[in-house]
Amino acid sequence: MKRLKDLSIRTKGLILAITFSGIAFLNSSYVDNYFEITKNLDIFVTLFKELNLYYVDETKPGDLMKTGIEGMLESLDPYTNYIPESDIEDFRFMQTGQYGGIGALIRTKEKKILIAEPYENSPAQKAGLEAGDEIIQVDGKSTEGKNTEDISKILKGQPNTEVKLVVKRDGVDKPIEKTIMREEIKVKSVPHYDMLNNEVGYIKLNQFTDKCTDEVEAAFKELKEKKGMKALVLDLRGNPGGLLNEAVSLSNLFVEKGQLVVSTKGKVKEWEKTYKAANTPLDLDIPLVVLVNSGSASASEIVSGTIQDLDRGVIIGQRSYGKGLVQTTRPLSYNTQLKVTTAKYYIPSGRCIQALDYAHRNEDGSVGKVPDSLMKQFSTKNGRPVFDGGGVLPDIVLEAVSYSQIVRALSNKSLIFDFTTKYKRENPTIAAVKDFQITDEIMNQFIAFIADKEYEYSTKSEDVVKAFKETAEKEKYFKEVETEYEALKAKLSHNKTEDLETFKEEIKDLMKSEIVSRYYYQKGRVESLLDNDPDIKEALSVLADKARYTALLAAPVKK
Repeated sequence: MKRLKDLSIRTKGLILAITFSGIAFLNSSYVDNYFEITKNLDIFVTLFKELNLYYVDETKPGDLMKTGIEGMLESLDPYTNYIPESDIEDFRFMQTGQYGGIGALIRTKEKKILIAEPYENSPAQKAGLEAGDEIIQVDGKSTEGKNTEDISKILKGQPNTEVKLVVKRDGVDKPIEKTIMREEIKVKSVPHYDMLNNEVGYIKLNQFTDKCTDEVEAAFKELKEKKGMKALVLDLRGNPGGLLNEAVSLSNLFVEKGQLVVSTKGKVKEWEKTYKAANTPLDLDIPLVVLVNSGSASASEIVSGTIQDLDRGVIIGQRSYGKGLVQTTRPLSYNTQLKVTTAKYYIPSGRCIQALDYAHRNEDGSVGKVPDSLMKQFSTKNGRPVFDGGGVLPDIVLEAVSYSQIVRALSNKSLIFDFTTKYKRENPTIAAVKDFQITDEIMNQFIAFIADKEYEYSTKSEDVVKAFKETAEKEKYFKEVETEYEALKAKLSHNKTEDLETFKEEIKDLMKSEIVSRYYYQKGRVESLLDNDPDIKEALSVLADKARYTALLAAPVKK
């Protein structure tokens, strides 16, 4: 009974604390909902107390509360999230690009934890860890049954603290022991920049972390002053966004001082803001192409949308993700935080690129097809029509690269990754990224390597034929078309040997990127993927044709 009494007292105290904090919030926003909020807080806390006291089995209050919070937030938008204390380090990394750890990507394969890629000059790389190494122990504890999230949390920690690893390496008989001193890891926002030809420069920006604009500016100056850059391709593909102020600063590199870049509007009037270019621009005249795709979100959409709205450059690629919501991090008790959507942002034309429908998305989470009836037309500075309702639609829309089923199967089974591990062991060095090629000899080595490996797959055509059979059987028509079905099935049946030849160039592209990453790390991977990139080819074509570039940005001709 004492337990019940103590819990009841604590519960009442909790209700009062929550209620008073609610009053503080309501005084600055909406007082109208005061009764509803306090009433439902009382119901919730009472339910939580009764559930933990009387449920037939022992409960875990922390897990119950986390489930309840996450369920509540799921009813809102996808970006309002609860951040428990255990995830604060990961959240900090997302915001700043910095964390304490060994500096390596890890992955799973058949329930094994592998080093996928050590960062260049990281503690992991300095200690001699290699991609493909299997982590079997961390600080004396087995990794068996653990996932990448479990191991990642152990590997991260305060700088200048040690972590001991035991790894298995392909081709080495005995396990290898490594003692690694954690460091503060700073992942570069710009993993690669260079000239694409004698006149066009290229800068890849992975994320809008703290001071990423400084990295872009430094890369720009080097390309222009030392290598004679006369036009620029800024690659924001796959960039999920990040800090709003960095999006404004980056836009400012190419637009006039004082120009409105983005404004935010929300329920709390005090949080409504306008963000203008505050500095002298880096270059107002250089021809500019910005690359986006379905993975370009948030801050990437502010930059690409602003460049488009102001007719400052040409946008090429696929429709962007469609995230026009602003999140603010609010501190909670016990070192937890709430990342809450507080506003929507609007780019210079006045449009918001937030997807109108949270539920109906593509598989990658990006915005799907938006009906014309739901889209509102706006105008760029030159009077070109642009639309809200779902991401930034490029000025030149290209098909996204789609890999064949055999390439997907080889990747999913990690066979290209495993072959690369073997190749690196047998070849201590390779040529520079620009000079290294997957020769027929290397391709034949790969074919021999996978000869006894399993990598089953079916083509889309085969899947369609199979679905037809199932439907015909249900409708009892199959016997009438069985002969034709078997003939069509035989014609479409894939042959692995033939597919390896048919899709050889796809396989070579992925193999090259994996191999060069073992020698030149992330910079090498990015550089290698540019060779046969259709978006890059289109960007070079546009920048080489001044008349076309100008026409794409010009006001529409009135008829």
